[in-house]
Amino acid sequence: MKQYKVEARTYYSKITLDKNHIIKSSTVEIQNIIDDYVADGWQLASTDATSFGAAVYIYLYFERDIS
Repeated sequence: MKQYKVEARTYYSKITLDKNHIIKSSTVEIQNIIDDYVADGWQLASTDATSFGAAVYIYLYFERDIS
């Protein structure tokens, strides 16, 4: 049997000429989240992202076996 968990983060766009500024500013935080979950026995199962207005929503889906 599996246990599931979702982690969501919101990042906001700003006025800049760098179209990758959200990726650059969020990568370290997202990697830390993944590392923390993996250390606790979770596995990253899927990801998703969507945007609405000036916000980007990133979803990380984790799973682990229930013993």
